[in-house]
Amino acid sequence: MKKLKIECAVLGMISTNCYFLNNTQTGETVIVDPADSARSIYDWCLNNRRKPAAILLTHGHFDHMKGAEELRDLFNGRNTSGDTDGRIKIYAAEKEREVLENAEYNLSGKWTSPITLKADEFLKDGQKLSLAGFEIEVIATPGHTAGGLCYYIPEEQVLMSGDTLFAGSYGRVDFPTSSMSDLARSIRERLLVLPEDTVVYPGHGESTTIQYERAHNPLTQWMR
Repeated sequence: MKKLKIECAVLGMISTNCYFLNNTQTGETVIVDPADSARSIYDWCLNNRRKPAAILLTHGHFDHMKGAEELRDLFNGRNTSGDTDGRIKIYAAEKEREVLENAEYNLSGKWTSPITLKADEFLKDGQKLSLAGFEIEVIATPGHTAGGLCYYIPEEQVLMSGDTLFAGSYGRVDFPTSSMSDLARSIRERLLVLPEDTVVYPGHGESTTIQYERAHNPLTQWMR
């Protein structure tokens, strides 16, 4: 029996995939990109006996991070023991700080009320996180935003790709801090080199595999 069970909730006005990386042995979960539905995520975790260990952000756009701060505070408000080690944190890329803290860059000012966010822990390329019983590798994938990240779990052959890589597509590059050349390098040099049976869970739409994207992604076709 695999230790990892992935569940997905499609949330918000742009149908963002919020993922729960559940440890079936311990009941712990890592929440990836909580979109804008903090209260519903909080209630779901309580009702399903999930114990959040962390909130991971793939990038700083509002549709992925709007609910993060409220969700963190809801869970940490239940921790009345004074044990700071038991408090969950929001993790994001060090290079995404400007997007998170600028309502113009994170697009919230264009779509909803302006919001900003200060992450608790800033990550660098190549870091390894031990969360909820999983070893998670941090892969910097600039392009959609300057500080875009993907999260790879080698033991489970799973990649959380945010808005870098989609099924048969790739992220937009017409936003502040975007770069088409950076995105192309990120996909070609950082993601498509992963094992071909790696399952890719993107920020929007259906899952895919590295094998399929090597053969069919239009960006990789264009690069040949």
